[in-house]
Amino acid sequence: SFSSGCILFKRQPAVCLLLQKIKTEHATPQLYTTLHRRACSTVSTPRITTHYTIHPRDKDPRWEGVEMERFADEADVVIVGGGPAGLAAAIRLKQLANKHEKELRVCVVEKAPQIGAHTLSGACLEPSALTELIPDWKERGAPLNTPVTEDVFSILTEKYRIPVPMMPGLPMQNHGNYIVRMGNLVRWLGEQAEEVGVELYPGYAAAEVLFHEDGSVKGIATNDVGIAKDGSPKDIFERGMELHAKVTLFGEGCHGHLAKQLYKKFNLRENCEPQTYAIGLKELWMIDEKKWRPGRVEHSVGWPLDRNTYGGSFLYHLNEGEPLVALGFVVGLDYTNPYLSPFREFQRWKHHPFVAPTLEGGQRIAYGARALNEGGFQSIPKLTFPGGLLIGCSPGFMNVPKIKGTHTAMKSGMLAAEAIFPKLTGGHRTLTPEWGPWLHVPEYAENLKNSWVWKELYAVRNIRPSFHNYFGLYGGMIYTGIFYWIFRGKEPWTLKHCGTDANQLKPAKECTPIEYPKPDGKISFDLLSSVALSGTNHEGDQPPHLTLKDDSIPVARNLGIYDGPEQRFCPAGVYEYVPLDTGDGMRLQINAQNCVHCKTCDIKDPSQNINWVVPEGGGGPAYNGM
Repeated sequence: SFSSGCILFKRQPAVCLLLQKIKTEHATPQLYTTLHRRACSTVSTPRITTHYTIHPRDKDPRWEGVEMERFADEADVVIVGGGPAGLAAAIRLKQLANKHEKELRVCVVEKAPQIGAHTLSGACLEPSALTELIPDWKERGAPLNTPVTEDVFSILTEKYRIPVPMMPGLPMQNHGNYIVRMGNLVRWLGEQAEEVGVELYPGYAAAEVLFHEDGSVKGIATNDVGIAKDGSPKDIFERGMELHAKVTLFGEGCHGHLAKQLYKKFNLRENCEPQTYAIGLKELWMIDEKKWRPGRVEHSVGWPLDRNTYGGSFLYHLNEGEPLVALGFVVGLDYTNPYLSPFREFQRWKHHPFVAPTLEGGQRIAYGARALNEGGFQSIPKLTFPGGLLIGCSPGFMNVPKIKGTHTAMKSGMLAAEAIFPKLTGGHRTLTPEWGPWLHVPEYAENLKNSWVWKELYAVRNIRPSFHNYFGLYGGMIYTGIFYWIFRGKEPWTLKHCGTDANQLKPAKECTPIEYPKPDGKISFDLLSSVALSGTNHEGDQPPHLTLKDDSIPVARNLGIYDGPEQRFCPAGVYEYVPLDTGDGMRLQINAQNCVHCKTCDIKDPSQNINWVVPEGGGGPAYNGM
C-alpha cells in the first residue's frame, strides 16, 4: 500500500526514490507530506472540493452579479440544534418567561427535516433531568415505555462469555432507567417546546456564525441553497437568512462544525485537554417473540476488539408492543491500527455465541452511526464567550462509563436558560455602544460547576484514561473497581488522555491487516445495504459537504502512509480510492450522498484535512426513532 503514493509520481523517478528512502529510513509522516506537497506542485491533482468555504465565491467569476444580500430576523435567543440540550434550554426559557409573564422570542434551528430525524443514541435514559424539566412527563405521554428490569454485563472471548456481577454503585447499573428510542423522545420534546411557545425551524442548517465588529457573536446564518455540484449558482439559488440574537446557544451535538470555529476564535480549549471520541453504530431488529425479554439491558466488552482497543457493545430489549431490540457497538477513536473497521467489528460481534441466538430468525429494520464524546471532565472547554455559550454534547458532558449523556446534556441546557433569563429580563445587558446589546453569561459555567453534572463527571474522570496502560481493558476495569467502586472517584489525581484521536494511527507498514469474514446476509451485512436502511439522502447536485483543505493530501499522505483509513473508519461508504481514468494512479472519491452526519471523518482523519460542513438543510439520514 505504501507504494501507491509512488504510482502518482511514476514519471518522476527522483520523487519515487525519496519516497522509498522515507519508507526504509522510517522518516516522519510530516516529512513525507512535505515531499508530496513539493511533488504536487508539478503534478495535476484531480479536483475534489468545490465548496465555497474552500474556494471563495468572490474569486469565482461565475458568481459575478449574483444577489448575495440576506434577509435578517431578530430574536432574544437563538439555539443551534434541536436535540435534547437545545430543546431543554428552549423549554426552560419559555417556562420562565411564561411564569414571570415576560415576552421572550426563542428560536431553534435544526438541520434535520423533522425534529428528531437526525437523532441517534443507544439509548438507556437516566430520567433525572427530564423529571426536573417536565415533572408530569408520564401524564403528558413521554415515550418512556420500557423501564429497565434486568442488567447483564459480560466480558467476551472469541467463543465464551465471562459474566461480571453488577454491584450496586457501579456506573453501568441501570436500576431506575428507561430504554428509549431517542428520536421519538426528541420529537416529543419538540412538541412540548412548541406548546410553551418556542419557534422551531427544522430543515434549516446553521452554516455560519455571525459576529459584531467588536468580535462578539451576533447570531447565525442558515445555509444557502441552489448551488450546483461544481460550485456554481443555479437559477434557483437563494441566500440563507440571518438570525440575530442577544445570546446564541450552540447545541449542535458531538463535534459541532460551528463550535469548532468558536474554539479557535475565542481560544476556548486553552485550559483543557483535547476532546477524545468514539464511534457508535446501531441497528434495530425485530426478533422472534420467544427470545424477547422486555426491559433487559446487556452490555459487553472484549471480543472482537483486542485489549488495547477501547470499546464495547449494548443490546436492549424494548417494550413497545412488538419484539424490538436495539443493539450497537462502540469503538474508541483513539485506536492505532489503520486497518480496523468499526463497522466490520460490529458485524463480527453479532456472530458471537452469546449474541447470535437472539438475532437468528429476526429481521434488521434500521441502521445508523454517530460519533460521541469520551473526553469527559478533563476535556470540557470554556463554555461562555461574548454573545454565546456551549451546551450539551457539543462541549461534551457524556458520562463515559455510564454510556449516558442525555441527562447531563439536558441539564446543561436548563442551567444555561436559568442563567440567561434574568439577564434578558432584568436590564443587565452588556452594551456595545455602536452595535447594540449582546449578553455574556459567565454565570452559566458557575452554575454548572455547582450542579450534580459537575460532581458526576468529576467522579468518573479517571475511568476512560485509565484504559491507557499495558493491560488495556483489564487494567482499566481493575482501576474502576478499586478507585471508583470503593473510593467513589475521590482519588487526589486526574489522569490525562493521550492526545487527539487523529494522531493515534500508526503507519500501515507497522500494522497487521485485519481479515474480516464476509457477511452472511442474515446476521451480518455489507456496508451499502446498511446505509440504505438509514434513509440517508442529499440533493445530488450540490457541492460535497465533506470538504478537503488540500485535495492532494488523501493520496499523498493518507493512502501513502496509512493505506486510506477513511475507507474503513467511515460507517457509510463515503470515501473510496479508485483508479485515475489515465490508469497511472489513484484518486479519492467522495460519495457525499451517503453521509450519515456522524463526523467520524472530521475527527479521525490523520491529516486533519477533512472539514465537515453542513449540506443543504433537510439532507442526511432519516432515522425513524433511532
